[in-house]
Amino acid sequence: MSDTTAPRVSLFVTCLADLMRPSVAFASIRLLEQAGCIVDVPLEQTCCGQPGYNSGEFEATIPVAQQTIARFEHAEYVVAPSGSCAGMIREHYPRLLTGEWAERARALAEKTYELTTFLNDVVKLQSAPAVTTELPTITYHDSCAGLRELGIKQQPRELLQRLCDVEVTEMQQTDVCCGFGGTFCAKMPDISEKMVDDKLRHAAETGATLLTGGDLGCLLNIAGRARRRGLDLEVRHVAELLSGDLYSPAIGEGE
Repeated sequence: MSDTTAPRVSLFVTCLADLMRPSVAFASIRLLEQAGCIVDVPLEQTCCGQPGYNSGEFEATIPVAQQTIARFEHAEYVVAPSGSCAGMIREHYPRLLTGEWAERARALAEKTYELTTFLNDVVKLQSAPAVTTELPTITYHDSCAGLRELGIKQQPRELLQRLCDVEVTEMQQTDVCCGFGGTFCAKMPDISEKMVDDKLRHAAETGATLLTGGDLGCLLNIAGRARRRGLDLEVRHVAELLSGDLYSPAIGEGE
């Protein structure tokens, strides 16, 4: 018999994890199950609508938001391994929609969490799902949406300390944008390139050989620029570190 008291979580996988880094989703499931949750992954989920919304295409975003609400509103909790996607659902859906849909959006927002916040603050995960090898010196990039919209700062650091016995070596300006910014990097590539180069310089100054964070968009941007510059910096999502997934290639390093 299933545990009727176990938290029931629907995982919002995110587009980038689905298309570019499925290991982030699998790591998230392992962590949630380690915390005693019963996890399901609604198969008909799609994008949260953030790219269109950030580009001012509000009318086009409405049916995308409504579809997400309809797929997830019956969940006890909704968890996403991304501060930007969780922030879209929590902060922007209620502003975007009106009438009955706004009420449904607010109800969904109240039970939607970014992964590290849920693990640290809600279910209070105390042990990792796998024995991790000793981690190298790591630094952490605080993504804009997670930090500023959801207040994600100490949660991933506390989890890394508790589950992996590792202290983050903080870089200068860790809370400054990496230059990804969703569609910003495509609209203003020269400015974006300067910003990510600054991020890489600050990371290198720490002596860390591994950079982690909670938003895959930022990590893809940072890893891609590091590879183009030939820098020796491993980039992984924090869920991968916490779950003990250190054996697959890092972001930007092959299949």
